[in-house]
Amino acid sequence: MSALKTLRIGPLASIQDQGRPGQLQQGVSCSGAADLLALAEGAALLRQSADLAALEMAGIGGLFEATGSVRIALTGAPMQASLDGEPLAWNASHQMQAGQKLEIGAARNGVYGYLHLGGGIDSEVLLGARSAHLMSGLGKPIAVGDLLPCGPDRTREVGLGLLAEDRFRGGALRIVEGFQADLFDAETRARFANTAFKRGSRANRMGVEMVSEGAGFAAAGQLNILSEVILPGDVQMTGDGKPFVLLREAQTTGGYPRVGTVLPCDLSKVAQAQAGTDLHFTWVTLEEGLAIQAKHDAMVKALPSHCKPLLRDPAMMQDLLSYQLVGGVISAQADPFETGDNT
Repeated sequence: MSALKTLRIGPLASIQDQGRPGQLQQGVSCSGAADLLALAEGAALLRQSADLAALEMAGIGGLFEATGSVRIALTGAPMQASLDGEPLAWNASHQMQAGQKLEIGAARNGVYGYLHLGGGIDSEVLLGARSAHLMSGLGKPIAVGDLLPCGPDRTREVGLGLLAEDRFRGGALRIVEGFQADLFDAETRARFANTAFKRGSRANRMGVEMVSEGAGFAAAGQLNILSEVILPGDVQMTGDGKPFVLLREAQTTGGYPRVGTVLPCDLSKVAQAQAGTDLHFTWVTLEEGLAIQAKHDAMVKALPSHCKPLLRDPAMMQDLLSYQLVGGVISAQADPFETGDNT
């Protein structure tokens, strides 16, 4: 079985898939990739299921050596990438042969980059998923010497590229009211939507701090709120009224008041925001939110049809000889202008 051997790796790189919904009663949040859209993009480029696991790299990648022939795809936050020293296109699929080394550097934009393998990463399944849940101790970060084994790969196609959605520069986060929204008066909710935020320095797979100028956003009776179920996307206010957008490894319950919930399709934008990135919230109704999410889901489903062959420089193609560049048989003695038509 082919695999990638980890020769160098950045901090907090971990194997992630769609996560493990349905485990809240066990005290385990869903986890899964911080940028689920990146999982779908990699699956489309490799013509495989988005349920397969990939390597999530936070801020910086690493150095990997192929033990056999393996297809790869690179998605998420754009990072410098090269194969045996030759640059590789991001948001694209490529072929690696045994002994070749893949180097992935720092993110140019965004936070989380993803390395996908043909057949997915065939790691141990824990509570129904391969995702590492770092906060609860399910799985662990990838370390030097670790193997990333490939699952069964039923496709050979490589050399596809995808024009990925730019979600690495912040912008608007669409938010719907939740059960606790009425704890914040109408003036506070309006001020919340009119406030310019920046992603703060405190951020991980649990949540992202949002910082702004001016007063915080206090809720009525917030010291008497009972602990309730927490979901990714919830915007929770700390005691001083500072908002945190909760992500895939958020705690399962919490007593801090929540003003609303960011739409799932906008959570990739939150996770991929670098410190200091501008963000702001826009209120939408539940009906509007459902329509926006449905449109996003349809776009994700159509991703395979948007993958196109890469325009590649033949001088940079290490696998050039594997392509049939000329159709038909050529003779060195034949007249190149002879058509074979004697009439």
